[in-house]
Amino acid sequence: MIHALYKTLFAYYGEQRWWPSKSGTQWEIIAGAILTQNCAWRNVEQALENLSELGVNMPQQLLALPLATLRSAIRPAGFFLQKSICLQEIARFAIAHTAEYTFPCSSTAELRARRKQLLGIKGVGRETADSILLYAFSQPIFVIDSYTRRVAERHLDIPQAATLPYDTLQALFMKNLPKDTQIYNEYHALIVRLCKDFCLKQRCLCTPVLG
Repeated sequence: MIHALYKTLFAYYGEQRWWPSKSGTQWEIIAGAILTQNCAWRNVEQALENLSELGVNMPQQLLALPLATLRSAIRPAGFFLQKSICLQEIARFAIAHTAEYTFPCSSTAELRARRKQLLGIKGVGRETADSILLYAFSQPIFVIDSYTRRVAERHLDIPQAATLPYDTLQALFMKNLPKDTQIYNEYHALIVRLCKDFCLKQRCLCTPVLG
């Protein structure tokens, strides 16, 4: 069912070409993954635009920015005190590791090691780490978010998908899909699109898509 739903959504919506940012640079994706925590994407876009207007388009430029200026720029994304510190940490990480992370992982163990390294950064949880790995570095890992849980429970007959441990639900998706970074990318984007258009938080209107 998991793979079949992907095919249905792709047939209906077509290619989404995510990450949903303007430039799609690695650094913008990484910064966006931090800023979007507990925040609507439109507010993230405003924060990223504020940073761009300050000439901050690379991690080195962010680290050169006074902390007060950084916090003011990202205020639209909320939790700006915590996120400013996390952005500085992830900027240092990006400077140190972008070159090696861009290369494909040679094994599942290496992918897990990279994920563990990201999770060691204060403020980076599983969803954020996986978003960075998938969208910034094109690594084959499936992102689980609230939209994925909603669709899994309503349309994939996965009991208690809303409360399953993150890694358990992720493993279920990855077990039932080809190990293909592009599919993981498109599927997550398609799920987000479905939830925004039809599979709403309070009610499901998915009949036009899923029958």
